[in-house]
Amino acid sequence: MIKILNDKQLILHQGDIIKDVELVENVIEQDCNITVSKIVFPYIIVLTQDCDLTWDYNNRNSEKNNQDKYLISTIVAPLYNYDKFLIGEQLLGIKRKMQVYGIKENSVTKIIKQNNNPRYHYLEFPVDIDIVNSIIDFKHYFSVGTEYLYSIYKDNFTCRVDILYRELISQRFANFLSRIGLPEEKQ
Repeated sequence: MIKILNDKQLILHQGDIIKDVELVENVIEQDCNITVSKIVFPYIIVLTQDCDLTWDYNNRNSEKNNQDKYLISTIVAPLYNYDKFLIGEQLLGIKRKMQVYGIKENSVTKIIKQNNNPRYHYLEFPVDIDIVNSIIDFKHYFSVGTEYLYSIYKDNFTCRVDILYRELISQRFANFLSRIGLPEEKQ
């Protein structure tokens, strides 16, 4: 079980869990009409480094106003309901059927739950946090406007993963991104 902090502050932090975050999937203009397609994620976790978020915040709120330190966007990843993830239904709302792992624990789900699969990070929340057991899929990271996150932060901040645990998540995310992807061998 991870350790959680509930110390809501004015500044975004790595490890913040924020609810109801929108991702603009696409914008289509056709015949003078604009259609915007959005995905609303029930929960996301902030993956951007704390030092960059601090520089951004301090410079946005400084008389010097050094915009060179502003972040255009913040890297986040969705938190998926672990039970829905097991049956491949974590993205059913956007009509995507994902891989099925099965509801019974098996060798694959045990590896995932122990955080030994580099693509996923399992999170089990304390009972006083109203979030079900969740999974981060590092392949589904995206960026969202920093100003947008600040605009919803006050009302949508849920909790923050404690520093040691968020450093582990950050390291695992970096390792996943820096892996060497080999092509599939054709037989």
